[in-house]
Amino acid sequence: MVEEKSLHMTPDEFRRYGRAVVDWIADYYEKIETLPVLSQVKPGQIRALLPPKPPLNGEPFEIILDDMKRVVLPGITHWQSPNFFAFFPANASGPSILGDLLSSGLGVQGMLWSTSPACTELETHVLDWTVDMMGLPEKFKSTSTGGGVIQDSASSASLCALLAARERATKFASNEKGCDGRLVAYSSTQTHSSVEKAVKIAGLGRQNLRLIDVDEKFALRPDLLVEAIRKDREAGLIPCYVCATVGTTSSNAIDPLPEIGKTCRREGIWLHVDGAMLGTAAVCPEFRHLLDGIEFSDSYCFNPHKWMFTNFDCDCFFVADRAALIHTLSILPEYLRNQATESGAVIDYRDWHIPLGRRFRSLKLWFVIRHYGVEGLKALVRRHVEWAQKFARWVQEDNRFELAVPPPMNLVCFRHVGGDEVNQKIMDWLNQSGKIYLTHTRLKDRLTLRLCVGQTQTEERHVIQAWDLIRQAAQEIAGA
Repeated sequence: MVEEKSLHMTPDEFRRYGRAVVDWIADYYEKIETLPVLSQVKPGQIRALLPPKPPLNGEPFEIILDDMKRVVLPGITHWQSPNFFAFFPANASGPSILGDLLSSGLGVQGMLWSTSPACTELETHVLDWTVDMMGLPEKFKSTSTGGGVIQDSASSASLCALLAARERATKFASNEKGCDGRLVAYSSTQTHSSVEKAVKIAGLGRQNLRLIDVDEKFALRPDLLVEAIRKDREAGLIPCYVCATVGTTSSNAIDPLPEIGKTCRREGIWLHVDGAMLGTAAVCPEFRHLLDGIEFSDSYCFNPHKWMFTNFDCDCFFVADRAALIHTLSILPEYLRNQATESGAVIDYRDWHIPLGRRFRSLKLWFVIRHYGVEGLKALVRRHVEWAQKFARWVQEDNRFELAVPPPMNLVCFRHVGGDEVNQKIMDWLNQSGKIYLTHTRLKDRLTLRLCVGQTQTEERHVIQAWDLIRQAAQEIAGA
């Protein structure tokens, strides 16, 4: 009898091809600085390189890997380039990539403690580490009434916080009967758009989201929040949720947590704090003032996949009262019943977020923290802040440019004094050059350029080069 050849990759083939993939990634990082940061392809150009039908028979791995260069790379905007200054960091690092590789290799579905105890217990422990690293309140640790969980993104964290707030405000009736149109949520005009999506998904409705105006630094005005809550209560509505932000996407604005927190505590409203962008800075004691007032919050999140050198997706979400979150999201069909769950002695993270299934995300964060150490993470964050503040000084010293707002940390919002059209042309010139990548926002209805320093590979020379290119672009566009 002739033995049939296995259709699967053998362990020896996996070793060989695995080394080839790691070499490919290492080579990519060695040359990434030479690649155009913003992809230069036109719509449809990548699909045109793909065959119309899938292969009937398997293809050699070498050909598949070759197509990474031929097909994929031209369509990549290089978020890991040291010249990526757009949006916000979405970082990766060697230890994080390797941790994620091991997670993929283990192929764990960690919905229950019993489906892989290490997946749950490592995550719980690493999240407790993070509370200590950041100087966060003890109530966010698993040893207290709360605890942490890794979500895919801050958008999911905001939604889970809103759902728990909704249920607490209705004594868990809305899970049974649905919303009656009376629940109201609040955020600033600068808050991330995920909150608007969350109120729609959670059934509050967009009309029941109050966008509170901001001050000259684009931070939420607590006096206007108090007034909005008062008016809603007088109208017979039920304020249930406030989202405050530490580091808004547009300008890095920091909402006044102490004032907002006291209002929420007095009014019995769930306060969620979104530190997605700037939260990592709290690893440095001198930057923890950004989180003054966090003790008033019911939940908090930040993204290691932004500034803590951990590849997407990895959002750390903490709650002060895990019972409220679990009561909101828990279901237990017969096929999930098991002795460990019913003992009450374990955490089942399926009850802490929207999906049932979950990956072993904590491995990559564990690898990052252990590779760099707390001191290493502090050093990297401090460098990025220092270089961004230097860039801000260069802007102030050049009479062709101005700061749109004083930069609190590593995001500099600036513009050419020539107006919106000039700034748009400068940004287009820079991005089409492929040498750096910037994005924009609108502050006080004026087009504003954003330069965010936080990419894993960025060094001071890249920030200097970016400023040189910006001045060159100004000369080319405005002639001065």
